[in-house]
Amino acid sequence: MSGPRGLDLEKLQAYLGLPPLSATMFAGGRSNLTYAVTDGTHRWVLRRPPLGHVLPTAHDMSREHKVLAALSQAGFPAPAPVRLCTDPDVIGAPFYLMEHVDGTIYRDVAVLDAMGPEAMRRLTLSLVDTLADLHALDPAAIGLGDFGRPEGFNERQVRRWKKQLDASRSRDVPGIEELHARLAADIPAGGPGSVVHGDYRLDNVLIGEQLQVNAVLDWEMSTLGDPLSDVALMLVYAGRPLLLPDRTPLSVPGHPSLAEIGEHYAKRSGRDVSDLHWYVAFAAFKLAVILEGVHYRYVQGQTVGEGFDTVGAMVAPLVAQGHESLEDN
Repeated sequence: MSGPRGLDLEKLQAYLGLPPLSATMFAGGRSNLTYAVTDGTHRWVLRRPPLGHVLPTAHDMSREHKVLAALSQAGFPAPAPVRLCTDPDVIGAPFYLMEHVDGTIYRDVAVLDAMGPEAMRRLTLSLVDTLADLHALDPAAIGLGDFGRPEGFNERQVRRWKKQLDASRSRDVPGIEELHARLAADIPAGGPGSVVHGDYRLDNVLIGEQLQVNAVLDWEMSTLGDPLSDVALMLVYAGRPLLLPDRTPLSVPGHPSLAEIGEHYAKRSGRDVSDLHWYVAFAAFKLAVILEGVHYRYVQGQTVGEGFDTVGAMVAPLVAQGHESLEDN
């Protein structure tokens, strides 16, 4: 019985006490590895840390398992976990199994175009409604009261991502230091904290036939924090291509404007979004730092694969977007 790289199917079968298994790896994952697993009758999804990970506190399978259990039990559309294994000897790393959820992940703008403007609008607003529903959950009431520290969240984020920038320097990036300084000079206190996804975007959700959100995926960045950080990152991602080179979701006819998305979220959630311009600027800065880190590893010869040579060119537009967002208000 052979399996995809990083998944020993014989050991997994023996551990679970199941008939012979087969598995395939999902494409598109940038961190934790995700596999579809079946015994021919039942289907599951398995998540494990990336190959060669070295930080014991990173890629915490127990943490992902905990948030999925809490959210699915609360009725939020997240896959229900089935089994957590913290013993690295089973498949070579800790892992967890969760239920398989049907749905479509939209990554091709041509497919979005073909849906038509009305469907594109309904799909986008469904994403916004689902995010507002996540932020409406009481963390303590669903067993996540200790999942993070929402107090001082924005200040810690601004410091953290400046450190990340300082650790990824391979060139001068005009305007990025000034953007950080502007962000640090006027950090919003924020409203009540909530569970935040940390990477909420169109291609991290499974969409059903009625354009409803069947499941929100990839919770490895989740914590307790400022919910507007999720909203802002979703807005920044809407203006970025899903596949490269490609158009952005925002360019698809029927996609609501960024301002309309903010207004819809405010109405659905009841939250004050008057400082959303700051959060959008910070989300652009954060994503610029992430991409600059990828570019740094590329120029150091530490990456393998196609497309990394174009990542560096994506940083400057994000820096510009950050400044523009601050200047618009």
